[in-house]
Amino acid sequence: MGIVVNQSIKNTIITYIGFAIGAANTLLMYPHFLGETFYGLTGYILSSANIIFPLMAFGVHNTLVKFFSQYQTEKEKSEFLTFVMVLPLIVLVPLLLVGSFFYHDIASFFSRKNPIIYDYFWQIPVIGLCMGYFEIFYAWVKVHMQSVFGSFVKEILLRIFITVFLFAVYYGIISAETFVDILMGIYLLTTLVMLFYANRVQPIQFSFKMPHNGKAVLTYSLFIILSGSIANMLLDIDKNMIGQYIKIENIAYYSVAIFIATVISVPSRAMHQITYPITAKLMTEGKHDELNDLYKKTSISLQIVGGLVFVGILVNINQLYLLLPENYRGGVFVVFVIGLSKYFDLLLGNNNAIIFNSKYYKAVLFLGLLLAFLAVTLNMYFIPRYFINGAAMATLISIMLYSIAKLLFVVFKMNLYPFTLKNLYAFGIGLICFFAFYYWEFPFHPIPNILLKSILVSVMYVGLIYKAKLSAEINSVIATTLKRIGL
Repeated sequence: MGIVVNQSIKNTIITYIGFAIGAANTLLMYPHFLGETFYGLTGYILSSANIIFPLMAFGVHNTLVKFFSQYQTEKEKSEFLTFVMVLPLIVLVPLLLVGSFFYHDIASFFSRKNPIIYDYFWQIPVIGLCMGYFEIFYAWVKVHMQSVFGSFVKEILLRIFITVFLFAVYYGIISAETFVDILMGIYLLTTLVMLFYANRVQPIQFSFKMPHNGKAVLTYSLFIILSGSIANMLLDIDKNMIGQYIKIENIAYYSVAIFIATVISVPSRAMHQITYPITAKLMTEGKHDELNDLYKKTSISLQIVGGLVFVGILVNINQLYLLLPENYRGGVFVVFVIGLSKYFDLLLGNNNAIIFNSKYYKAVLFLGLLLAFLAVTLNMYFIPRYFINGAAMATLISIMLYSIAKLLFVVFKMNLYPFTLKNLYAFGIGLICFFAFYYWEFPFHPIPNILLKSILVSVMYVGLIYKAKLSAEINSVIATTLKRIGL
């Protein structure tokens, strides 16, 4: 776990810095600088691009991680990388032809409720393509155990570029319409940066020859396209469908609430960058006991860290919304509901990495298809009736059912168990801290109120976790930190 802890801590720090920048963008600049309509349009474009990016990448970013350890020589690795980089063309060429001939019909269908979407609809596949190839190059550095710079580009550099151009909108240098166009260029630029770094970590040498297990690689990629698309659909279909049923401004309100809740999943995103290739390696080598140990450690570690963030958000949520324009303040319920789904996902540790690298990934795919259909159906029912709260409820039900299904599959099919009594103790500590601080507000401005309450809840939560000795890795980090500050 040494390399996992080391790079996970770095990735977590980088990701939280990125989220701090993203918080400034999402909570302050987007609402005040861009306005509700163009903020909603931006949210629609990015969420739609995120839904289709596994298709644009042909799922090869996951394929690269799974199969990389099976190749021994540099020649074999070059053949493999070339093969997976060319695979997306199987999808891109037909999509380009279909999109060129039927753009008007497709764009008109998706913009029937909000006509502003029509002129920008073509940007969705372009950004999706950039996202896809970014993840391919990112996977290349992850398999070489160099995930930190990729986290920096994805979490910090991207958001810094967005911040710069949001200020350009504020000072009248560019219009809101131009900002939406520039956003596409930002994603292209970060993809090129990732390509340059991937080539530095390990030079990318093209070798146009089918790898010896090309059929297995192709089959896995085809299934992972659907699996990845299902997972992303469950995450972003709500924003897309809000744009189909109610005014696009509601995506802006929903995006703010979703961003706040998504902060909970930062530890998971950071740790998975390095645990994914380690999981693949352990499964390839058949080390069941080590994999089961890693499964338990990632579960309790993510629950503890994510639980602190979740409690911190919930006890400060009312004060946080006082800092936003009044129209945005109806999202508290969304934060609670989506936050709960994110917290449950943390409990599963590296569950996704285990499934995607197992022989059972095809079976789970079909289950995912059913749940994706359920997600669309629930959103169709709830959004027209309950607006953004309905989208949140649909998302919670869909993600919880999908997560439970994946958990049961790993438990019964692979005999791997993520939970111990420590998970129950960590949940109890989170409840204690929530009820101790949620109903307690200081009688001054929201910002010092949030800061003071966050410090108090963090001290209490971390102290209880440390005394309970729920995670040796986390206790080691706490002890090292206390030692450095002289405590």
